[in-house]
Amino acid sequence: MTATGESRRLIGPDSASQVDCSGLPDQQLVARLAMRDVGAFEALYDRYGTLIYSMARRVVGDAQLAEDIAQEVFLRVWRQPERYVVEKGSFVTWLLSVTRNRAVDWLRTRKRRFRHETASPEQQERELPADNAADPALSAELADQRCAVLAALATLSPQQRQVIDLAYFGGLTQREVADRLGQPLGTVKTRVRLGMQKLRVALAHEPREELG
Repeated sequence: MTATGESRRLIGPDSASQVDCSGLPDQQLVARLAMRDVGAFEALYDRYGTLIYSMARRVVGDAQLAEDIAQEVFLRVWRQPERYVVEKGSFVTWLLSVTRNRAVDWLRTRKRRFRHETASPEQQERELPADNAADPALSAELADQRCAVLAALATLSPQQRQVIDLAYFGGLTQREVADRLGQPLGTVKTRVRLGMQKLRVALAHEPREELG
């Protein structure tokens, strides 16, 4: 199923787009959601669906659950677009934060359920307070870092994101990246340098407060 087909399935089979909104900036698309503009929803889903799924999967480690979380997040965007506040940061940062929060909530629920099903009543009473105290430290910092990096990566051009993903997350040297992509080494070096500069700027200005 295409991204557009999936987005229409989420909000209803009878939904139809009247306007091509693919070239509009995020803030205009969100504003059009308040008017129930299906084309705006499709544009946002096409633009960020893969990113949101990837974020959810990195947190929960399960492909099917990540799909469910991504769909839930986009349904929330469709039903409550007013929850995004422009003054608190970019739309993609907010969207990733919502995704992170939902994924972390699921991990906490699963952890509590597992303890409840496997522990004796005495163990449950002893471990539950410690579990609640440890949960924020266990998940929040790492999830915040993932959220910030993914949001920063989303600001790069596709070409910059591709070479940085291979070089820094794929463990390849810049020459190996050039060989794999069939591109001149100088081109790869330039894209890495410019991409890293943009990442530093994006991460330096990343809001520290929770946006979800």
